[in-house]
Amino acid sequence: MNAVGRRGQILLAAASVILLTALSLLAIGLSGAVNQGPGRLPPWSRCVAPALAGTVVNVALTNMAGPMMGRRNGMVAGAMRMATDRGSAASGTVSFLATNAGTISHELVVLPLQGNQAPGSRQVRGDGTIDEAGSVGEASSTCAEGTGQGILPGASGWVTRTLPPGRYELLCNLPGHYAAGMYTQFTVS
Repeated sequence: MNAVGRRGQILLAAASVILLTALSLLAIGLSGAVNQGPGRLPPWSRCVAPALAGTVVNVALTNMAGPMMGRRNGMVAGAMRMATDRGSAASGTVSFLATNAGTISHELVVLPLQGNQAPGSRQVRGDGTIDEAGSVGEASSTCAEGTGQGILPGASGWVTRTLPPGRYELLCNLPGHYAAGMYTQFTVS
């Protein structure tokens, strides 16, 4: 490939990243997940969370349609996103309120990050999921706390845990979602 072709690919990739980031921010804003306050959901939501204990972290779960960035482990990387309204909290009681602003079911799993482990670096298995051993909590039930079959589009789920200091990876572990970019780091100090 010549230099002009490579430059075009780089520009296209950069434009894709910018567009994906803008769409994610728009989805977060439309979902109302940011600045809703403890236990409050957007008015169009199918359910209302109870008053949640401790520091409340609003998490927006989104997916994009159409062509996205390059492939990773056979999945389209960057096609799904997870964004929080804060990147850290003090140790103690933390509640994660996960709102699905996407068009398909999602979930939220909280896993500790070990040492210098980077978010998104876990081994994806043949079924498109990662090993959840060591999970400290999960919000994957529509309009309820804890585990379930996934959070339906337009709805929320939540989980409250007492967390010690450390780095955690928040992720969606439905088949293919992690490999498609649905994870973020959260720090407890």
